[in-house]
Amino acid sequence: MATTVLVFLLCLTTGAFTAVRGEDPYLYYTWNITYGTISPLGVPQQVILINGQFPGPTINSTTNNNVIVNVFNNIDEPFLLTWSGIQHRKNSWQDGVLGTMCPIVPGTNYTYHFQVKDQIGTYMYYPSTGLHRAAGAFGGLNVHSRSVIPIPYTLPLENDDFYVLINDWYTKSHSELRKLLDSGRTLARPQGILINGQSGKTDGKGEPLFTLKPGRTYKFRICNPGLRTSLNFRIQGHNMKLVEMEGSHVVQNVYGSLDVHVGQCYSVLVKADQEPKDYYLVASSRFLKGEPLMATALIRYEGGKGPASPELPEGPVGWAWSLNQFRTFRWNLTASAARPNPQGSYHYGEINITQTYKFVSSANKVDGKLRYAINGVSHVNPPTPPKFAEYYGVPEQVFKYDVMSITPPAEKITQVTLDTNIRNVTFHDFVEIIFENHENTIQSWKVDGYSFFAVAVEPGTWTPEKRKNYNLQDAVSRHTVQVFPKSWAAILLTFDNAGMWNIRSELTERTYLGQQLYISVYSPRRSLKEEYNLPDNSPLCGIVVDMPKPEPYNL
Repeated sequence: MATTVLVFLLCLTTGAFTAVRGEDPYLYYTWNITYGTISPLGVPQQVILINGQFPGPTINSTTNNNVIVNVFNNIDEPFLLTWSGIQHRKNSWQDGVLGTMCPIVPGTNYTYHFQVKDQIGTYMYYPSTGLHRAAGAFGGLNVHSRSVIPIPYTLPLENDDFYVLINDWYTKSHSELRKLLDSGRTLARPQGILINGQSGKTDGKGEPLFTLKPGRTYKFRICNPGLRTSLNFRIQGHNMKLVEMEGSHVVQNVYGSLDVHVGQCYSVLVKADQEPKDYYLVASSRFLKGEPLMATALIRYEGGKGPASPELPEGPVGWAWSLNQFRTFRWNLTASAARPNPQGSYHYGEINITQTYKFVSSANKVDGKLRYAINGVSHVNPPTPPKFAEYYGVPEQVFKYDVMSITPPAEKITQVTLDTNIRNVTFHDFVEIIFENHENTIQSWKVDGYSFFAVAVEPGTWTPEKRKNYNLQDAVSRHTVQVFPKSWAAILLTFDNAGMWNIRSELTERTYLGQQLYISVYSPRRSLKEEYNLPDNSPLCGIVVDMPKPEPYNL
């Protein structure tokens, strides 16, 4: 790390510094985590704020930037943020989950330091501890392409780039929701939907969320940081051209609406070519029992006259529509990624699969309380992060590897084991992972530390013969995938990022109640070429607190 700072630029509204150094630029943020009271659905409730903001501030970075976020925890519970979709190459220490970090205890701070290395696109951050995600502290994270790398569309002006965070919302506090889960119950149906922290009205009154100039083209970055509900997003009177998805440029199809499942992000281009007046952004729930929930927000043409029409565009019905939309998503093989080489130059369809993992989700009762599991194992976080136990050479004192089989039991899963779920995998293996959903609800899965190729999502039960239906040419490289009821999804990836990485349900209730595991991608060389050392500023917890620090990795 360079020690001479040449220039500092300060942004008072976001708590951000930019430092210009003789290496990749550094971005500095100082975030104060506090409670506040607001009324997103008209009912005053406790939320979690970042620098007084709900949702939190947006991080605007560029490929290869070093991002430094100093987080001060001023709430009454341990707290962590995870940076969804950021791969943290060689650096699972910064992933912000309980398997690789000790939480930031109340009244203290921790400084995250990660590099958005060789990535571009639309991402987000959110809390990973407890049910904090239900209270806010989420926001957008942009990784812009470097100016020397062409992108496959005309880049809108800086002020024509908008973040749209759409999510379900509960009027109970995060602590009340956690007590529900701890008592063995479920969160059930949310009370509403939010767009950038507001539910909106359909009376045509109020201030616009965004103002558009006629004839200009705008980028909308749409993310769903919610707890459990897939949402459909649409813009009254306008089409959307999809250009990027979770870090990959895609074939630029035009859509009237998009299903955005929990944890997912899209970038679309919208041309302000309609009659100058007001229009509604609409986000509505998908796959919930009963009438769909809905939120709206106004956009206004500059100089326009007239309110938005009260006739809102209708959303789709049924999950077959959503499955068919997924099948239209294709990687743009002619576009450059973060490096100046075509995205499609990586011929993933020609690589031999080293290992197949089949993960079947289930919901079961353990001692009368609800738990969610993968292949019959429901994850429990130990007091010592498993990654710390590995680094200090004492994993056997904290967990056992491979308590979960890589294939599910042949019979229906009726018995669930509560245990710390760590799978040992081989560095550089090219693997196939099958997510199979035997339940009646949609699921969304996330793999930290990687992007994978989502080669198939299909109804029914997976068998090896289904591989003939895989997209082995231009499947989108991404970090989440949805699995529809009574369906399966297949992904391909290379375990080339050393560290310990979380694979989890993106539905917060399921994650909290055990539907997750960690993969230990271990390099026996203990070399800085493959993995970084435990940061000096990392707080310690569990059995490693009083242990001597291990010899650091070297080159």
